[in-house]
Amino acid sequence: MKFIITFLALVVSTQSYALSSPDWSRDAMIIDANDRSNIYQASPAELENLKTKGYIHAMKYPVTVTGLLIPYRPLLNFMHTEPTNPLKKLVVSISRKFAGFRTETELYEWLGLAKINGPEATGIYKMPYPNGVADQFYAGAGIIKNAHGEGLTFSCFACHANNMFGTTVMGLTNKRPHSNKFFHMARQVVPNIPNVLFKANTAANADEMLMFTRTKKNLVSIEGVVPQVLGLDTSLPHVALSLARRNDDEFASKNPILEKFPRKNELNTFVADSKPMPWWNLKYKTRWLSDGSIVSGNPILTNFLWNEIGRGTDLKELEQWMKDNSKTIEEITSAAFATQAPRYTDFFPASGIDLERAKRGESIFNSACLKCHGEYQKAWSSDNAHELNAVDILATTKVIYHDQTPVKDVGTDPQRYQAMKFFADELNNLAISKWMKTTVEPQVGYVPPPLVGIWARYPYFHNNSVPSLCAVLSKESERPKTFVLGGAVNKETDFDQDCVGYPVGAKIPAAWLKDTEALIDTKKPGLRNIGHTKMILNEDGSEKFSAEQKKDLVHYLKTL
Repeated sequence: MKFIITFLALVVSTQSYALSSPDWSRDAMIIDANDRSNIYQASPAELENLKTKGYIHAMKYPVTVTGLLIPYRPLLNFMHTEPTNPLKKLVVSISRKFAGFRTETELYEWLGLAKINGPEATGIYKMPYPNGVADQFYAGAGIIKNAHGEGLTFSCFACHANNMFGTTVMGLTNKRPHSNKFFHMARQVVPNIPNVLFKANTAANADEMLMFTRTKKNLVSIEGVVPQVLGLDTSLPHVALSLARRNDDEFASKNPILEKFPRKNELNTFVADSKPMPWWNLKYKTRWLSDGSIVSGNPILTNFLWNEIGRGTDLKELEQWMKDNSKTIEEITSAAFATQAPRYTDFFPASGIDLERAKRGESIFNSACLKCHGEYQKAWSSDNAHELNAVDILATTKVIYHDQTPVKDVGTDPQRYQAMKFFADELNNLAISKWMKTTVEPQVGYVPPPLVGIWARYPYFHNNSVPSLCAVLSKESERPKTFVLGGAVNKETDFDQDCVGYPVGAKIPAAWLKDTEALIDTKKPGLRNIGHTKMILNEDGSEKFSAEQKKDLVHYLKTL
């Protein structure tokens, strides 16, 4: 009897469940404030299985037809060579900014990849090992095996995972990625490397040379720009300028002439830098990107499409891969939608939040912010609040966001949303977009996002132009004009617990000031720290809230 029960349990735990089909249309609604954390309505056991596999895809990158693969073994050989190596000297001469990586670890550290949490991690911080064992330590560096051998590429977690004070948070925006810069550097350097020189100085075999040649060929059909400051993403110009190097047909087919003489596109100079959005907000939304311009379609498919346009991939091959790998799409979509936000008390003592202040801040929030950013029901209002400990009483028990994701113009820097008009039609006309049922419609304004995990999402606004919640609640003239996008290593020096965000002024760590790449200058186009003031100012420009009331509001926001 015991054997039969065990056998039946095994069957139930391993069988494949029929998953429901999500509504990805422009008419999709989140009914009765129910989020879509279980996007395919899987059983609890199957959801955990989907999440585990999905997170592994996010670490390794699943698109085997991807256009850019760096032959892995030859890369390691190249990095271990001396500076006098002819290939290394050529690379340095082409790219003055070449970092001269000597090891794989140095490359990943420079890229800003987060480390995979160790086996002691629990809850939302427990991460599966991509290969089943602890043989890979950085999330976002993927080794893809194909007919030509092993190739290195970079995955979702290169931009959507961040290390916070020694713990990697899956789905959190990477605060200091070099991904865009790396692709831009590769575009300038790799096509100019003679095959014979690469082979002679990396010991690449015949198959690895085929991989290298394919990558060289695809690199000339892409283009991008380097972000104005470390921490921002330039996906929009990367996609637009890469499309400008292809035919304007439904397959964006390759054209050698356009690869040398691309069509003009304004995003070559028009700044549209923005930061990637956190994954845990997906469950509350029905349209995608910071401006809500993706009005229909699965955002994971959209992400793959944009990535692969920026990697020179043949779109017919990509569409076929998507059709052949629906299970993989379901797995990574499930993981992204089920991702949960980190709580402040996971990193700092609950004593850092004054409960009475937070309760007063809730009232202020509900009067000034709820209409746009949603309602957050708190454990301290529950019937059993008196039984809860100092951490549990701060929990959010329910999030009530909009039935359909809105877009609002609150006066923040407009260049990010304005940029969509420069390539929306080209995206919509692609055969793969029509198959995916993805539609791009330029907007006026940005999505007022759900504020779950807002404490960890500093700096603020879509362009990272505001360092802290204190600055968000300040007049434009009182917001810092410059600050540094540092790391999150030391809780005492790297994070302002009172204001929630980056230290500014004299509190900026001295070492950060040497990192000129990470200096935010809000006078630059696209980086202005304007807007989002109507909710904190009266019509005559006076402050709605006192300094104490702002502190109350900040304490409340820490709990979300």
